[in-house]
Amino acid sequence: MRVMAFSPHPDDEINCAGTLAKYADQGHEVAIVFVTNGEVGSATMDKVQTAKVRKAEAFASAAVINARCFWMGFQDEFLYTGESVRLEILEVIRKFDPDIIICPDKDNDYHPDHISTGQLVWDVRVMTTVPNIPTLSPPCTKIPVIYYMDTVMGINFVPEIYVDVSKYWEAKAKMLACHVSQQGWMLDQYDVTHEEFVRVHSMFRGLQTGCRHAEAFRAPKFFPERTRNEGLL
Repeated sequence: MRVMAFSPHPDDEINCAGTLAKYADQGHEVAIVFVTNGEVGSATMDKVQTAKVRKAEAFASAAVINARCFWMGFQDEFLYTGESVRLEILEVIRKFDPDIIICPDKDNDYHPDHISTGQLVWDVRVMTTVPNIPTLSPPCTKIPVIYYMDTVMGINFVPEIYVDVSKYWEAKAKMLACHVSQQGWMLDQYDVTHEEFVRVHSMFRGLQTGCRHAEAFRAPKFFPERTRNEGLL
């Protein structure tokens, strides 16, 4: 299968990193789309330098699991769902032609960029196979199945599906460690290390479903709907 994850900012892929690592380990093709450039995510660097650093960190994170990386470079904190942005999202999906897309929960997430990312994926889902909406890449061969990933610390999120990622915690931690620029940010803003923040969340989801580490998802309902016979791992 071909699995594509949408990360609104460089480091949001961590919310589903264990699941992506599990797919990659089983031989599936994995891609991560970094939607915004993360340019406001530093208290010590200017926007240009921050975006440059965070792009390098994003590519390093994807490389941990040999995932294909797409960098869209939209402005951090100002992602909107206009026509031109829809077409760019449509193009990047067609370029990879995924069976499954993992993205933020547009209905329950707290962050505007996360909500917009989930909404954009929702908006173009059926368009992916429509020939009369042209992009550089040809239409997808099938409408992708969408899963919404957990919100940060599970705020407002009610899981429907859990993926046991206990075996892949180390890969998830290595991906997280690539985002060096966010380490100080987390301590300054929330008085917790980035690793502690993510580990507590994954262990909390694991306790809910009977394993050491887990990631949580839900499956929005659509028409037309493909049978989810392969689903999430």
